[in-house]
Amino acid sequence: MMDGGKKEEAGPSHGGATWDKRKEEEDGESEEDDHHQDPAAAVAAATSFVPGPLLSLKDQIEKDKEDESLRRWKEKLLGCLESDLDGQMEPEVKFHSVGILSSDFGEINTPLPIKEEQSNSVLFTLREGSEYRLKLTFSVLHNIVSGLAYTNIVWKAGLQVDQSKGMLGTFAPLREPYIHMLEEETTPSGALARGTYTAKLKFMDDDKRCHLELNYSFEISKAR
Repeated sequence: MMDGGKKEEAGPSHGGATWDKRKEEEDGESEEDDHHQDPAAAVAAATSFVPGPLLSLKDQIEKDKEDESLRRWKEKLLGCLESDLDGQMEPEVKFHSVGILSSDFGEINTPLPIKEEQSNSVLFTLREGSEYRLKLTFSVLHNIVSGLAYTNIVWKAGLQVDQSKGMLGTFAPLREPYIHMLEEETTPSGALARGTYTAKLKFMDDDKRCHLELNYSFEISKAR
């Protein structure tokens, strides 16, 4: 939350010119040291970094178990309690439903996973030239999922006619499910655009884990 008054910038209270000069001298010395650094030593230093082990959220909370205020802050930040966590390392994204919002018919939601016979039938029909958005409802379990992204590929008569992709973001486990709206799109118009389409919607994270692969069909009909 921003303060109503004027915010002062941090900086030296006196002797500004002397401070700047000293900083320039230190920077110059640092740059000179960099030029004389042994290339082999630089490579060794870069490759010697070892990342810390992956910890489950439960382990991270238990690390500060003695600090009650810090533990509660973590639980509030994550939106869950320690009792909700099972110590599993790998995050899991559970999709509950996929919906479509359009001015033509309002909102249609389909529970996930869909049955095999549903993937071969038309889930929804849109009029040509109409605007629509996909709505996703999902939960994140066990650990934080990083860089959750989607791709949506569309075919007609066996030929790929469209492909879209985007980033949903990074999500922590919560008791309540997430609701995420994809970007608005517009259906094509014209006689060639009408008909039945097949599509594949896929969700993957930064670690290349596939959390959902959904095959579905939809139809574009003539505008009234």
